[in-house]
Amino acid sequence: MRSFARYWLPPLAWMALIWAASSEIGSADHSAGPFGWLVSILFPWATPPQVDVAHGVVRKLGHMIEYAILAALWFRTLHAGQRRSFSASARLALAISVVWAITDELHQSFVPSRDASVLDVIFDSTGATLCLLLARLRTPRLSGPRSPTRVPLRVKL
Repeated sequence: MRSFARYWLPPLAWMALIWAASSEIGSADHSAGPFGWLVSILFPWATPPQVDVAHGVVRKLGHMIEYAILAALWFRTLHAGQRRSFSASARLALAISVVWAITDELHQSFVPSRDASVLDVIFDSTGATLCLLLARLRTPRLSGPRSPTRVPLRVKL
């Protein structure tokens, strides 16, 4: 039970949070008001079209970040919790994240104020991929057998 709570519960809870956010409450119509208010305070000179563009950019970055977190949580579950190899864990974490992104968009197609978007799946998948690539770059690789150390030749003049 401790293993479930430590490794499996975080990605499953995050998936539930993503599912909830893909309902009416996470629609662009609901986030536009609070976002516009915040931008008007921070950047009072911003025009309505600029606020709309910024809103769209922030929403797409949000997609990337939420799926980067999902991929990281699944990677942790698979690599640390199940002791799979780095590559196998990364591939499976990416596959789970992409399948969930597709499922999430299908769910949104049934919500009246939401639309399903292939572009959102691409942003989601990109966020998950970038997270796992960053993990690969930060993880030291095991090197193969080392060649014997060579002693440089010294030439006396």
